[in-house]
Amino acid sequence: MIGIVAAGLLLLFLCTAQADDGGDDGSVEMLTIADSTGDWGYPSPYGHYSRGPGYVRMSLIFDTLTWKDEKGIIPALAESWEMEGDDAYTFKLRDDVLWHDGERFTANDVLFTIDYIKEHPYMWVSSDIIETAEATDEYTVRINLKQPYAPFLELVAGTLPILPEHIYKGIDNPAEFRDDAALVGTGPFQLVDYDQSQGSYLYQAYDDYYLGSPRVKQLKFVKVNLELSAAALEKGDVNAANVPPEVAGGLKDEGFTVLLSSHDSITKIMVNHKKKPLSNPAFRQALYYAIDRQALVDNAARGYGVLASPGLFAVDNSWYNPHVEQYNYEPAKTEELMEGLGYTKVDGHFSKEGSPVKLEMLVTSTNERTGELIRQQLEEAGFIVSLRTVDSKTLDSLVTEWKFDLALNSHGGMGADPEILKRMTGEGYTFNSARYTENPELNELLEQEVAENDEQKRKALIDQIQVIHAQELPVLPLYYADTYWAHDGTLNMYYTKQGIANGVPIALNKQIFVS
Repeated sequence: MIGIVAAGLLLLFLCTAQADDGGDDGSVEMLTIADSTGDWGYPSPYGHYSRGPGYVRMSLIFDTLTWKDEKGIIPALAESWEMEGDDAYTFKLRDDVLWHDGERFTANDVLFTIDYIKEHPYMWVSSDIIETAEATDEYTVRINLKQPYAPFLELVAGTLPILPEHIYKGIDNPAEFRDDAALVGTGPFQLVDYDQSQGSYLYQAYDDYYLGSPRVKQLKFVKVNLELSAAALEKGDVNAANVPPEVAGGLKDEGFTVLLSSHDSITKIMVNHKKKPLSNPAFRQALYYAIDRQALVDNAARGYGVLASPGLFAVDNSWYNPHVEQYNYEPAKTEELMEGLGYTKVDGHFSKEGSPVKLEMLVTSTNERTGELIRQQLEEAGFIVSLRTVDSKTLDSLVTEWKFDLALNSHGGMGADPEILKRMTGEGYTFNSARYTENPELNELLEQEVAENDEQKRKALIDQIQVIHAQELPVLPLYYADTYWAHDGTLNMYYTKQGIANGVPIALNKQIFVS
């Protein structure tokens, strides 16, 4: 809590060396992490920004029922659980957990949180799947689902931050709740200082944490430009940072530990499939054949990436299905498909009934170069394409409102539980989603796979989904970028299997700082 502990510690924040090893017990007095963006919002459950780094900042303060390490799901506030049938879970809660203000954590806090997100939706977890929740005693909770939901332990129990009832029960607008009490959690750290303008955060270990006093005593996040992150590591100003691919090899040679993440960050072209001629799958296929994705990897990604599958998953994903149409670069196939749709080439451009095909693609300042490469490829194939540069919020808004033709977009999370296929394809999701309902079979399979608890049967459904997605192409997947994380070995950092919580592909799992 900032107001309670800040006075003495803020001075320490300003004076302590950035990389400070601890004593013989293996503790670390100060760990400093670089972040190229800096500010990710106020780290309360409703105050943090909706992207992964914001969730990570919050997760240091608030715990969930389950959590994950590098291998999979582990206990957190729930020390054990049992699945009853296909659609109910009983969680045995720890009885030794204290909120940061000294109040005891009980089953009532879990029930309160579930009820609270029904009235105040939490951006990362939907309450729609939960039918009822009840406490059978002070430290046992039974959650009944409306239907089977395979990723429940990960995407709900392992993602939803549990709130203190005694604090949040009187809060009607949690997004604006910024008192010290808004940061009373059960997690391993308390916030000491947050400077929004500087993009810096300072956390102090919570010594009464139920897993023992965290190994890292103070944890600091500072804003460092990505291009300067390697230099910051080399000078000892920071202990860990996301680094550009070009410098990863050099850092490894200097003795730093360098981690290559699984391919979670996809670059793709959003398509307005509600608008003719883009509403025709054959037209979308023609566009896709005209794009040289390997050239995009070689140039736009500077060689650091892999081709995205038309089925959405990357080749190193355990759910990847290799038996889908790959759409290798083949402009002749583009011409064949367009002729089948009644188009002819006039002055090198596809035309129908005297009207040439004209498309506009939305780009942002960060991906203009990639957009220009794609425009050139499509122009060479016979499409007239113009680029329109907008800011990210405008692009998201135009896509959400279906006021676009094509939009170049990148986002993470594709290494998460395969429920991501439903979120990236089905109706009712964010601007990152295709919101594609035109194929009933595809949408039925999306519903079936998240309800299938048998992993082998689920894999078969997911394979079918990828085949149909590759045929329909509601979006045009381009490539997955390589992402590198480097650290000085002070702690053994790792990428979490399928990402932190709801698929956050960042090597900053709080378990690293605790044990």
